[in-house]
Amino acid sequence: MNFSQFGHKFTRQNGITRLMEDMGTGLRTPGTVMLGGGNPAKIPEMEHYIEDLLADMQQSGQLTEALCNYDGPRGKSVLLESLAAELKEHHGWDITAKNIALTNGSQSAFFYLFNLFAGKREDGQRRKVLFPLTPEYLGYADAGLEEDLFVSARPTLTLLPEGQFKYHIDMENLAIGEDIGLICVSRPTNPTGNVITDEELASLDTLARQHDIPLLIDNAYGLPFPGIIFTEASALWNPNIILCMSLSKLGLPGARCGIIIAGEDTINALGNMNGIISLAPGSIGPAIANEMLCRKDLLRLSEQVIRPYYHHKVTETIAIIRRYLPEDRCLIHKPEGAIFLWLWFRDLPVTTEELYHRLKARGVLMVPGHFFFPGLQEEWPHGNQCMRMNYVPENKEIERAMIILADELEQICR
Repeated sequence: MNFSQFGHKFTRQNGITRLMEDMGTGLRTPGTVMLGGGNPAKIPEMEHYIEDLLADMQQSGQLTEALCNYDGPRGKSVLLESLAAELKEHHGWDITAKNIALTNGSQSAFFYLFNLFAGKREDGQRRKVLFPLTPEYLGYADAGLEEDLFVSARPTLTLLPEGQFKYHIDMENLAIGEDIGLICVSRPTNPTGNVITDEELASLDTLARQHDIPLLIDNAYGLPFPGIIFTEASALWNPNIILCMSLSKLGLPGARCGIIIAGEDTINALGNMNGIISLAPGSIGPAIANEMLCRKDLLRLSEQVIRPYYHHKVTETIAIIRRYLPEDRCLIHKPEGAIFLWLWFRDLPVTTEELYHRLKARGVLMVPGHFFFPGLQEEWPHGNQCMRMNYVPENKEIERAMIILADELEQICR
C-alpha cells in the first residue's frame, strides 16, 4: 500500500503490538501459559463486586444512561467532580474537576502527551521526552509522531541479598538539556516492579520545575489506586505534574478508561484532542468508577483487597521460581509493586529474544528485555539478558512455565 509517512511509521512491527497479539492469542489458546501481557489478575472478590455493582447500575438505569449518551470531550462530568473531591479530601491536593480529563485508556493519553510536549515546535526547535530510568514501559517506544522522540538514561544497579537487585536513577549524571520537553517515569515501573523513592521523585519534580517542563508520572499501578505498591511511598501531585491513572488494574482493562490529572491548560488541550480524535471518551468505565467513589469503595478495595492479593501472589511466585532457578542462574529485581517480575540471566549466551522464541514454541509467553529501553543511545548488553513475566496466572501454571524455562536455560547454557 502507498501509505503516508504516518502510515508507514504506525503500521510497522513493534513491541507493544506483538505483546498484545501474543496476549490476545495466548489468553484464548488452551495450554498456553500467559506470562507476557499486562492482563490483571481475576481476583474473586473484585469480580463479584463488579458483577453486583453492574447489576445495581442496570436496575437503577445508570448503565443504560452511560451506554446511550455521549459525554463531553473531557469525559463524564460526575466522575471528574467526585474524583477531584476524593483526592482533595484524602491527599490535600488543590484540584477541581477542571484539573481532570479522561481518555480511552492511558495508552491514548501517553500518545497525546508525548506529542503535545515533544517533537517539532512552531519556532522550528525540536524537543524530546526524557525517561530518567530505564528499563521503562515498552508501550512508550512507538508513541511518537516523529522518529527519535525519546531519550533515556541508564540506571545505577545495586545487588541485594536473596538473589535480588534494584535500579536507581543516576541523579548525578542525569542530563536535562534544552532539547527536553517532558520528563516521564512510571511508578511502580513497568516492567521491573521498581518504585522510585519519594526522594528520587522529589528530585525529578525539582529538576522539571527548574527547566520549566512538566513531569509525567505513569501511575497505572500506583497510589492512590489501584495501590499495587509493596514499599513505603507517597503520592505526589502539583500543577507542574501530569499524573496518569487507569481503571485497568482495578480489574477493568476492557473499560479502556485513562485518567489524567494536570494543570488546567494541559487538561483543556487534552479535551480538544479527545474531541478531534474520538469525540468523547467512553462512558461505561467512568460510570463504574463514579459509583465506586460514591459508595466509598474505590480506595477501600485498593487498600484492603487488591494490594494484599498481589503482595501475597508475588511472594508465592518468587518461591516457585527459586525451586527451579537458583540465584546463580537468575536474579530478580526487587518486587516493590506492579504485576510483573523482571528476571536477569547474567550468563545467558544468547539474547532473550531467542529465549522468547524457544519458550513460545513450548507454550510459554514472556517478553524479551530489549523492548524496554526506548531512547537509550548507548549499547548495553544487560537489556538482552532480561525478561519480563506477569505473575498473575495460577501457581500451577507458573510452576509449569518455570519447569520449561529451567529446561531451556539448561539446554542453552550447557
